[in-house]
Amino acid sequence: MSATLPVAAVPTQAAAPERSGRSVGHSSPLVAKIVSYALMGLVVVIYLYPLLFLINTALKSNAEFLIDPTGVVKNPQFGNFVEAWNKGSFATYMLNSVLYTFVAATLGTVMSLMIAFPVARGYVKHPKVWLGLFAAMLFLPNTLVTVFQLALRLHLYDTPLGFILIMASGVGVGPLLITGYLNSIPREIDEAAAMDGSGYLRYLFTFLPRLMMPVLSTAFILQAIGVWNDIIMATILFTSQEHWPVTLGLFAFKGTYTSQWALLSAATMIVAAPLLIVYLFLQRYLVASVVGGAVKG
Repeated sequence: MSATLPVAAVPTQAAAPERSGRSVGHSSPLVAKIVSYALMGLVVVIYLYPLLFLINTALKSNAEFLIDPTGVVKNPQFGNFVEAWNKGSFATYMLNSVLYTFVAATLGTVMSLMIAFPVARGYVKHPKVWLGLFAAMLFLPNTLVTVFQLALRLHLYDTPLGFILIMASGVGVGPLLITGYLNSIPREIDEAAAMDGSGYLRYLFTFLPRLMMPVLSTAFILQAIGVWNDIIMATILFTSQEHWPVTLGLFAFKGTYTSQWALLSAATMIVAAPLLIVYLFLQRYLVASVVGGAVKG
C-alpha cells in the first residue's frame, strides 16, 4: 500500500494546475473582447457626438438655441435647411463643387493608376525610391505662390479648368494605395492579357479596374474629400463668385449670419451631406481595399 500511494498522488497534484490554467485561458479572450468593444464604443461616441450635436443645433430655432444650447431639440425646425439653402445660394455652389470634385477626383485616380502600375511591376528603375518619393510628397506643404504663378501664366487663373487641374494633380496617398494593392495581383494575369493581344493602355484601363475596384474607389473617395473640403486653393484661384465651390459659399454665409447658429449648423449639414451619402454607398469598397491590401499585399 505504501508503495502505491505516491503513484496515485502524482496525477491528482498535476491535474489541479492544468484545470486552473484552462480557466485562465478561457477568461483572457473574454476580457480582451470586452476591452475591444469598450474602446470601439468610445471611438464611436467621440466621432458621433459632434455630428449629433450639429444636427440637434440645426433643428433648433435661434431662440431655443440661446436658451439651452446643449439641450435636446423640442420643436424641430426643418425649415432651417430650406432657409439656409435659399439665403446662401447654395444651389450654384453645390453644382460647382460636384463638378470640381467628380472631375478632379476622377483625373487624380487615373493618374494614380498610371503612376502606380509601372512602379509596382518594376517597369521603372529603382521602384523603392519612387515609393519613398510617394510617401515623402505626403509631408510636403502646398507651394501656394508657385501654384498661383503657374495658373496666372497659363491663363488658368479664375477658371474652373485651372482649379480642376491643380486639384487633380494632388494625388495624395493614391499611388501608395494602388501600388500596394497591385502587388496582390499575380503577374501571370499581365502575361495572359499580353498573349491575348491586349495592349498596355487597354489592359490598364479596361481589365485592371475590374480587379482593383476597392482600391480605386478608396483613392477616388480620399481625393474627392480633399477637393470637396478645399477652401485655401479656391480662395487663391477664384475671384468670381459664380465659380466658387460650396466651401467658399459656406464661408461667406458664416460672415453674414454669424449670430444665427441654427442656420449656420443647417448650412454646414448641407455642405457635409453629399460626402456622407457617398461614403455610405462606397464604404464596403473602403473596407475591401484595406483588408485586401493587408492580406494579399
